[in-house]
Amino acid sequence: MSVTLARESLSRIAPGRDAAVTIGKFDGVHRGHQHLVSHLIERAHAEGLASVVVVLYPNPSTVLRPGTAVSYLTSLEERLQLLRRLGVDSAGIIPFTSELAQLSASDFASLLVEELSMRLLYVGPDFALGRRREGTVGVLRKIGGEMGFRVETAELLARDGEKVGSSAVRQALADGDVEEVARLLGRPFTLGGPVVAGAHRGAGLGFPTANIAIGLDRVLPAFGVYVTRAFIRENEYLSCTNIGVRPTFDSEPRPTVEAFILDFDDDIYGQDIRIDLLHRLRDELRFDSVDDLVTQMHRDIADTREYFRAQA
Repeated sequence: MSVTLARESLSRIAPGRDAAVTIGKFDGVHRGHQHLVSHLIERAHAEGLASVVVVLYPNPSTVLRPGTAVSYLTSLEERLQLLRRLGVDSAGIIPFTSELAQLSASDFASLLVEELSMRLLYVGPDFALGRRREGTVGVLRKIGGEMGFRVETAELLARDGEKVGSSAVRQALADGDVEEVARLLGRPFTLGGPVVAGAHRGAGLGFPTANIAIGLDRVLPAFGVYVTRAFIRENEYLSCTNIGVRPTFDSEPRPTVEAFILDFDDDIYGQDIRIDLLHRLRDELRFDSVDDLVTQMHRDIADTREYFRAQA
């Protein structure tokens, strides 16, 4: 079976010396991932190895079950940036294809040994690799004994007795609890993209907003209005962001992300903007009149300013 694409991808991130490797989806790069990677780096330094993180992308579910809709907490680019900031020697992707999905655990491990000079595989206790997840930690330890690598596991990171994982992050987002999301991620939840033209309703109401184009595969929090911090051209601004379908008007066919940036009136169409979600102000509501909506928007802006005053 040809796995040329996988070999080429791994060769591009090969550190040029023996390596300690971890592999997974790493969506969100949450505190559980950070815990694993920090211990990988420690073990690598202790043994004079390079630390390498291999990201499986896209989500294997899309290959194993075609037609499965998958949403991501972080874009691939964000994921790699976050991993590199943790201090690993190398991080990159291995495309998860139907050919890769059919590899046995032994063949998959052989690929990592041959292309990355893997001497240590460092993973979580529930890790499994290869066709039908046959390569459990126990199986991989036997394979490693034959191929010349060891397998070590990191303890799962827990918070209040619950595993810190992507499922917990997604649940907190679904609840709109962005403070809990920030605790699980170790940073605020972020959305970003180019500013695109919208319906211009906000400008007509005296609240011009930046309509941010978000990828269809990105996870969004519960619809509502949020206190946010906006980043444009490396400058940061206070902002208030509505995420939802604008029910006061004809509901949009897909959710929109519209940020009102306080004390700002530059033309930023086409420019990239990033927002950090800091606090949920309220649910998205349907108002009986435009005047009622405008009154509430003034309250939202006042509440946003008060939030930042309190934080300061």
